[in-house]
Amino acid sequence: MSSKIKILQVIPRLGYGGAETGCYDLAHYLSENGCSSYIVTSGGELIKYIDKKKVKLIKLPVQSKNPLLILINSLILILVILFFNISIVHARSRAPAWSCLFATKITRRKFVTTFHGTYNFKNPLKKYYNSVMLKSDLIIAGSNFIFSHINENYSKCLDLNKKFLVIFRGINTEYFNPNKIHHSDEKKLISQWNINKERPLILLPGRLTSWKGQEMFIEALNLVNKEMPDQPFSAVILGSDQGRKVYKKKLSRLVEQYRLNNQVQFFDKCELMPLAYKISDIIVSASIEPEAFGRVSVEAQSMEKPIIASNIGGSKETIVNDKTGFLFEAGKPEELSKKIIHALNLDESTLKFIGIEGRKNVIKKFNIEKMCFSTYSEYKKLIN
Repeated sequence: MSSKIKILQVIPRLGYGGAETGCYDLAHYLSENGCSSYIVTSGGELIKYIDKKKVKLIKLPVQSKNPLLILINSLILILVILFFNISIVHARSRAPAWSCLFATKITRRKFVTTFHGTYNFKNPLKKYYNSVMLKSDLIIAGSNFIFSHINENYSKCLDLNKKFLVIFRGINTEYFNPNKIHHSDEKKLISQWNINKERPLILLPGRLTSWKGQEMFIEALNLVNKEMPDQPFSAVILGSDQGRKVYKKKLSRLVEQYRLNNQVQFFDKCELMPLAYKISDIIVSASIEPEAFGRVSVEAQSMEKPIIASNIGGSKETIVNDKTGFLFEAGKPEELSKKIIHALNLDESTLKFIGIEGRKNVIKKFNIEKMCFSTYSEYKKLIN
């Protein structure tokens, strides 16, 4: 049966985000488990890592929200589905989901969606646009938080005859493995970033956008300096501004205002994220709006690093508070500063215990094998 299943995943871009890496990992897992695996996307950094022998890649402008392009994409997807005899189409974003909805209706193929975020729904038109993610035969929520969000805000759009369940996102715990990092690579990155390893390094990963909490993070670091003037630290804010130049300048001015220039650095990206975690001592996720899943929190735990995260959204599910990391009251820099000070004062044995428990937590609940197996199992049920 499995050899006959042909899965087409459709995603706007294959970047380094949670939805994108999940799509990438699942595509290869399916191929390794007797399925034919296809991805339709517009481009992205992960494309160069796709094993073309295992996964068929088709490029289409599915990132566009232009209604005409959505219609054209749906017509092309109809041809793709018929030519390759696709069994299931899995959409991972709203714009391509509309194209997939039309294409699967006409070709009478099974349609799956993964609801990856909370999405903006301030007006009825926007809410209707989002509702396409609930028009599939199988609706997957990436966390209990997203599951609850859908029930609370889209109950009228839910069809009780359609299957709706939670499949936690997973990460590759072999990739995010502290034992797989070479010491020479650590030294190289420390040199590139000009890090003083006599000081603890605090890392805040995530694209530069206001809801990720970079401003609050900088304010918290200022408070840490006031409380602990004799214990210097370094901090890295790691993420692209994605064109938000004004916001980047605002953050830089805030660093200057608090006289943190000698402590805080900005970097657009790190090709090997496990390496960035490995050279850091404390990881922070300071989002002021709920994370759908909170990938940073899971990756940090997998790398055996203490994580400090906002007590909202997916982080509440992925972190065991005071055991694998620390939760603080979202949006409050003074609360974040207290948690950072607490983590900076922990002894080596406690930090090691937190790291070991964090990795055990991720391997048990949030590893990529579990996510892929659960999704594959649901595909088979859908076909049957």
